[in-house]
Amino acid sequence: MISLIESGESSPTAVVLDKLAFGLGVTLASLFEAPQPDASPVVRRGDQLQWTDPQSGYVRRNISPPHFRSPIQIVEVDFPAGAKVTYAAGLREVSVHQQVWVQDGCMELIFGGTHHYLQQGDCLAMDENQHIIFQNTSQLPARYLVVINTALL
Repeated sequence: MISLIESGESSPTAVVLDKLAFGLGVTLASLFEAPQPDASPVVRRGDQLQWTDPQSGYVRRNISPPHFRSPIQIVEVDFPAGAKVTYAAGLREVSVHQQVWVQDGCMELIFGGTHHYLQQGDCLAMDENQHIIFQNTSQLPARYLVVINTALL
């Protein structure tokens, strides 16, 4: 599968990318870029990296400047109505803490056996070390931001 992805013959799903990131001990967002010492601390919206999950149809945009070394990453997700993505996260070499902030619509996150129903303006903080389900059970699209912190606390 990795060979097919590298050669452009297959587009990986969010779940496949998460499994690759876990295997490499990095965050999903870091798969889209590699730090460079002379990277600009500014990225214009038109230059932000964007990717569409072929399975769920969600669109993921890396808001943070690419290649800039930082323990914080910001990701924007446009989440279609009825979409569901399941991450079977596990322990990584770095601690990954994230906050999900709903900008438009509503969605449900399930982790640690608890259902969290989020509406516009709601924010949920969590550690990315467990099975997480993102789902939009509404008939309208949702948009949310994910702020990811890999710094040691």
